[in-house]
Order: sequence, then C-alpha cells, then structure tokens
Amino acid sequence: MLKPAAGGQDGPSFGELATRLVEDAKAYARAELDLAKAIAADKTRSVRLAAILFGAALLLAIGAVTAIAIGMFVALAALIGPVLSGLVTFLVLGGIAAGLAWLGVNKLNEAL
Repeated sequence: MLKPAAGGQDGPSFGELATRLVEDAKAYARAELDLAKAIAADKTRSVRLAAILFGAALLLAIGAVTAIAIGMFVALAALIGPVLSGLVTFLVLGGIAAGLAWLGVNKLNEAL
C-alpha cells in the first residue's frame, strides 16, 4: 500500500497537471496542423509547376496535330480533291481520337 508523503504536497496538484496536459495536447495538435499545411504547400508548388509544363506540352501537341491535319489535307487534296480530302482527314484523325478515348475510358474503368 502507498504511504502518504511526509510533509505535504511537493508537486503540482492534479488540476494543474490536467490543465498542463490539455495545453500540451492543444500545442501538439497545432504543431501537427502547421506541419500538414507546410507539406501541402510544398506539394502544391511542385504540382503547380508540373501542371504548367503539361499545359505547355498540350498546346504544342495541339499545334503538331493541326500541322499534321493540314499537311494530310493538302497532300490528299492534290490526289482526290478538297472535299474528299477533308472527309478522309476527318475520318482518320477522328478514328485515332475515338480509339484513344476508348482506351482512356477502359483504363478509367479498370482503375475505379
């Protein structure tokens, strides 16, 4: 069995300890929240740069596809006329786009 301390109370009371514990827990929670905010801000900066680079790549890819479409149209126009050339160019590039979209939908369905 525990013996009472001789000479009264030497340390802080239970109420003071409980108050200190609550304050320490609040400080720990604030520190964890600040850490999470700092990590999120760091990742946001990295993702922002990647998004800008992907946007620039997309604009260049659109320009490249436009150049291919125009070149295909002009090359075919000399052989089969401008109307059929436009139709063939549309069907070829539309078919490629549809195939890529179909692959994307399938990959999305697999991921979900």
